[in-house]
Amino acid sequence: MSGVWIFDKKGVAHLIKNPTRESFELKQPTYPGTGTATAPGARPRVLVYLPKNEIISSYEELEKRLIELGWTRFKNPMKSDLLQFHKSDDSAHLISLPKSFTNFKSHQMYDIVVKNPSIFEVRDIKVCDHLI
Repeated sequence: MSGVWIFDKKGVAHLIKNPTRESFELKQPTYPGTGTATAPGARPRVLVYLPKNEIISSYEELEKRLIELGWTRFKNPMKSDLLQFHKSDDSAHLISLPKSFTNFKSHQMYDIVVKNPSIFEVRDIKVCDHLI
C-alpha cells in the first residue's frame, strides 16, 4: 500500500493515498457531495459543462449532456451498482460511475473529461463559487 500513514489525536493510524497539505489536517470537505478527492480534507472538485459554463450537480444533468454528445446508457445486469454509458457498439469507450451522485469522485470526473475533450472540465470548487 503506497501513501502516507498519519495518526489522529486518538492514536489511530490512517492511510492517506494521495496526500495534500489539507489532508494532514484531517479536515472534512466544506462542500460534501461535490466530488471530493481521495484524501480526506482535500479540496473538492466539480465537473463543469463548458458550452454553458455550468456545474453538473446531478446525474440527470450529466446524462442529458452525455446523450447530447452521443453517449447512451449501458445496461449491465452484472454491474448493477454502477451507472454506465458507452459511445457506440463499435467503440471501446465506457464511462462507469457509482450509482449515487454523492459518491461521484474527481477521478470519475477526469474520466469524463478525457473522453469528451473541450466539453467538460474539472475545477476546484473555490474557483467555481460564482457558478453555484
